[in-house]
Amino acid sequence: MFLTSTTIVAGVAVLAPLAVGLTRARLPPIVLEILLGVLVGPQVLGWARVDQPVAVLALIGLAFLLLLAGLEIDFDRLKGRVLGVTAAGFALSFLLAVSVGVLLGAGGLVRSPLLIAVILSATSLGIILPALEDAGQASTAFGQVVIAGASLAEVIPIVLLSLLFSERSSGIWSHLALLIAFLVFVVAVGAAIFGLEHSRRLSETLLSLQDTTAEIRVRSAFLLLMLFAAVASRFGLEAILGAFLAGATLKLVDRDRMMTHTLLHTKLKAAGFGVFVPFFFVSTGMRLDIRSLVTSGSTLAHVPIFLAAILVVRAVPAVLYRSLAGGRRQLVAAGLLQATSLSIPVVAGQIGVDLGLIRPENYVALVAAGLLSVILFPLIALALLRPTSILPPSTGSPRGA
Repeated sequence: MFLTSTTIVAGVAVLAPLAVGLTRARLPPIVLEILLGVLVGPQVLGWARVDQPVAVLALIGLAFLLLLAGLEIDFDRLKGRVLGVTAAGFALSFLLAVSVGVLLGAGGLVRSPLLIAVILSATSLGIILPALEDAGQASTAFGQVVIAGASLAEVIPIVLLSLLFSERSSGIWSHLALLIAFLVFVVAVGAAIFGLEHSRRLSETLLSLQDTTAEIRVRSAFLLLMLFAAVASRFGLEAILGAFLAGATLKLVDRDRMMTHTLLHTKLKAAGFGVFVPFFFVSTGMRLDIRSLVTSGSTLAHVPIFLAAILVVRAVPAVLYRSLAGGRRQLVAAGLLQATSLSIPVVAGQIGVDLGLIRPENYVALVAAGLLSVILFPLIALALLRPTSILPPSTGSPRGA
């Protein structure tokens, strides 16, 4: 049947969080979604395949994932001393990533040291933010600097990925010009939205429609997502950059100081994580050549190498946070949280496979390393952040901010 695979993927999307909740496993559901995707996909049971409906829903899921990542960025934290320290941390991280990429290239593990550097320098903000909130750390000085650092480590790799590794690459300078032109378009649209929201008549209309079946603000956000993704593609950039900037634009211009639509972000998360995003992660598992991981000793041996590379690149720069984050336990926890990365390895790794820059078997090892980082690093970090090591809540901006 035409929708058989879609039904099975939807079933996996329900089963994964249920299994995590019933077993009380401290495991992000997306990890189980990928693993179950491997199980039901062509590599194992063969119950489902990535046919056209699944592929379309997975593409929308990826766009929604980046939209929600953009919504997670707290621009109020990216300023002052926090911005300076975290920017220096990311610069050090990227320098380490390039060095590690060159070493991996010399060892024959990767074909593009620069691409692997972009992948290794990324952090999954959407994964560590819930972990910090669950630990009661999101509002502390420690939590603020970790979130700020993770925000930069999600924004910059996406920009670099779109600038340097678009499938329609036509030279760095022409791509840079197109990127600038696209950013100008984004700013113009953002300014237009900001201006329209100051129209009393339009604001009253939006208010009257936002909680009806029209769900006008959700529809408008989805339109912005599709518009930015489509225009980014037309500019020769990666659609994921447009999707991410759609979320960031909403976060910047839709502040709702009158608190008239406090549920907008909740509704977008419900649509994204409740419907579309699981299709992306489950289909990722279905596409993985897991047999190469099981049958090839060399591929399996690459997993700890990639995991160690992620840890070194993202954890070591946390030493720069000493003046903001607290003692040694907090610094170790910050490094581990920053080394939690899955979304960018999955997305960027697939782009690398499509461009012939990453071997499929190494892509599997890279995703496996990302899965392990999501399983292990937050657990260890949260153990270090138990009440004996929790800093008092911050009463304002971190020192020097």
